[in-house]
Amino acid sequence: MIRLAIAGMAHPHVLYLFNELPRQPDVRLVAVSEPDAALRDAYTDHAAGRPVYADHREMLSDHQVDVVAVNGAYADRADVILDALTAGAQVIADKPICTSLDQLATIEATASRTGNIVSAMFEKRGYPVTLAARRLLADGLLGDLSLLASTGPHQLRHRKRPPWFFGKDYGGILGDLAVHDADMVLALTGATGGHVVGSTGKRAYPEYPQFHDHGAMLLVAGDTTATIDAHWLAPEAARGNGGYEMRIVGTRGTAQLRWTEARLDVATHGRDAWQETLPPGRRPAEDFFTALLSGRAPEVSTTETITASRIALLAQHSADNGGTVEHWSQTHSG
Repeated sequence: MIRLAIAGMAHPHVLYLFNELPRQPDVRLVAVSEPDAALRDAYTDHAAGRPVYADHREMLSDHQVDVVAVNGAYADRADVILDALTAGAQVIADKPICTSLDQLATIEATASRTGNIVSAMFEKRGYPVTLAARRLLADGLLGDLSLLASTGPHQLRHRKRPPWFFGKDYGGILGDLAVHDADMVLALTGATGGHVVGSTGKRAYPEYPQFHDHGAMLLVAGDTTATIDAHWLAPEAARGNGGYEMRIVGTRGTAQLRWTEARLDVATHGRDAWQETLPPGRRPAEDFFTALLSGRAPEVSTTETITASRIALLAQHSADNGGTVEHWSQTHSG
């Protein structure tokens, strides 16, 4: 049995955790915390009668837990993760897990010292399109991976966002949105080092002078070059954010991962374009809990979490400093 506490409900991604519970009978929610009273009220029904705290430290003091799910305001997440690790808990966290390289270094050191896991919910890993594309790469159908290009449009709907979202506590668009695709590059290439250059800008929302609404990075990962863009400019009258996509270019073929459309278009030197059959997907929190219950490590380990986060934060640092070239290497945090 896993005793779970949820610390923070500042983003709707907390529903990944609440929705997973009915599917995991050996995971028991024991308590939740959230400093914002309005958010505590908004998720009352999901807490289902469990104790609700304003302070996560009080919650951790009152309850012995095995896992803490971290989903608070971005700038607060690092402290919550550190407190959870120190309390002896494993951590599953929404992205971004933190907003600065200094915070990331402290999380990495604490995870190493305690031996506990920090696993980000990089949900693109479990999409059927991703699983099918990884199978094609593993089978060698596309040859050696050469180029990747991804795009991440998002609707801002700024009037529904909290004030902290538009200031320094946000941490930057590359640290927030592009981290997903940085992780995908790592998952697809297996690269353990390279360099990254970032750029961000603002073309809308003058009422938020610190908020950059679009960004991109050039990421070199081993022998593969990737371009990743993300923005908060998706048309708000449209249904949904728009097309999350990634293009894979290999030496023997190409694949277009159309995540939003649940479609994988493939072509090779030996076969004209086709739509690949997709396997069942995985829910965002499914593998983490299934892995712990079966005694294995989750796919998104501390190493994967820290490395993807470092790349995204280095890209953000590059953007904030005029496009400096930042070198990265994979950690080995467990």
